[in-house]
Amino acid sequence: MIPDYQSLMLPLLSYISDGKIHKTQDAISFLAKKSNLTETDLNEWLPSKKQKTFHNRVYWSKAHLKMAGVIENIGKGQFKMTNRGAEILKANPAFINVKYLANKFEDYKNLITGYRKKGNDKIVSQNEEIEVNDLELNQTPEEQIEFGYQKIRNALEQEILSKIKCIHPAFFEKIVVELLVKMGYGGSLEEAGKVTRYTNDEGIDGIIKEDKLGLDVIYIQAKRWEGTISRPEIQKFVGALAGQRAKKGVFITTSNFSKEATSYALQMDTKIVLVDGDSLSKYMIDYNLGVSVQNNYEIKKIDSDYFDEE
Repeated sequence: MIPDYQSLMLPLLSYISDGKIHKTQDAISFLAKKSNLTETDLNEWLPSKKQKTFHNRVYWSKAHLKMAGVIENIGKGQFKMTNRGAEILKANPAFINVKYLANKFEDYKNLITGYRKKGNDKIVSQNEEIEVNDLELNQTPEEQIEFGYQKIRNALEQEILSKIKCIHPAFFEKIVVELLVKMGYGGSLEEAGKVTRYTNDEGIDGIIKEDKLGLDVIYIQAKRWEGTISRPEIQKFVGALAGQRAKKGVFITTSNFSKEATSYALQMDTKIVLVDGDSLSKYMIDYNLGVSVQNNYEIKKIDSDYFDEE
């Protein structure tokens, strides 16, 4: 299990207790071994896939120690312990965390008081005690943002799915074709896709060009469904494709597919892709169909190269 960033503070400070200059990457390797992390742990990424979880936690552990004046940066990717750090280790603490540092160093407490003006956490100056939200204690700022984003996204996915289940089947078929066009099939909506006549589709709800030139076409079955899609439904779709001499088909539903249905689709010579309700709502968000952007936030970091002196 990957330790949270506060659990890494004492091991990190102990690692540099010799007072010498150390490299961040060496510290990461040391802490990984000390934490008995597996290859799986070391290759776990934050939801954004832009940074590995353990690296992110080491960086934030180091950042808080620096804000508290316990360590100092010497050069790019290099740092060492300060006199404050030596004082802490001399006291032989059982742990070091945000609360410990804030209760020990007034300047650090004032710094994070400004940082924590809003939310569930506060600093009570009368008795030098800090109350911090338990979740925040275990997550770096990036993790808070990304997991918060994931919560919002999950709620949006469920809302989209509930909306789709209530619309007219013909409108659902139109949505499916629009989505495939947005995913890059065929070019423009006018050129690439069309919805077949709702009253006489013979098991085919839509047709879309696979590419802009129309060298091949993909046949679509779109079903608003409450129960699990079973194998017989996929067999009917395969039959409809055979009637059109089609080589490729996409079966999209608001529900899900049984294991038998999924296995059957994989066995067919005809290429069939199954898209369930959860995947459909995810695709709609990814390709901005039926959703709009509410807010954009830019997360910036220091440009170390800029501050390198010639």
